Amino acid sequence: MAPMNDEQPTIRITRESLRDGSLIDAARRRAPPGMRIRTDDEIAACLDNILAHHPANEDVWLFGYGSLMWNPAMHFAEKRGGRVLGWHRKYCLWLEAGRGSPEAPGLMLGLDRGGAASGALFRVPADQARAELMLPFRRELFTHSYDARWVSVATAGGLVRAVTFVVNRQGLRYVRRLDLERIARHVATASGALGSCMEYLHRTLESLHELGLDDRMLREVHRICTRRAAAKPIC
Repeated sequence: MAPMNDEQPTIRITRESLRDGSLIDAARRRAPPGMRIRTDDEIAACLDNILAHHPANEDVWLFGYGSLMWNPAMHFAEKRGGRVLGWHRKYCLWLEAGRGSPEAPGLMLGLDRGGAASGALFRVPADQARAELMLPFRRELFTHSYDARWVSVATAGGLVRAVTFVVNRQGLRYVRRLDLERIARHVATASGALGSCMEYLHRTLESLHELGLDDRMLREVHRICTRRAAAKPIC
């Protein structure tokens, strides 16, 4: 499976850019008009609220289902595959920045209610949990598109309680339902400062494959994108 868009990103998500705030500053400058942005204090409060419901001396698991799988940008002690219960992976967020533009909006994945979704679990040692988790919290929560919550994840070793980021259905970017053809049309054509939606799709499928996991919806979107690309006239 080869990527279908080789446009190079001009912004990269790294541990350093999350720690020093430069990634969020760049995102704020590119944010569409009207987008609500959380302050660092608000993000820290979200993290503290999550950790308040977890024993301080126990390691914390984080569940990732998109770019966190291949680029967690944090330190962790263990990684394994799992399947979150009660939430499914879905293209449900419009993107006019990052991997899209106002002229050619992209679509981003979120976890929405119902079903199940495969992904990666990261175990963060208890004594590092707050410092390390602050990085993905800054990354995912600086807009109001996602909320953090505890979920149950099925693994080969049994159920694991983990924190993850689910879509905020009240957010301005949330879209309730799109058919796969329309999803593929946006995924195949959208790109921005973080790269293309097509690259994101490819890397998500690749990461799932490396964990021995799959997502039928993503494979079908990729198939439609591939078909559309093959049907394009060559000028």
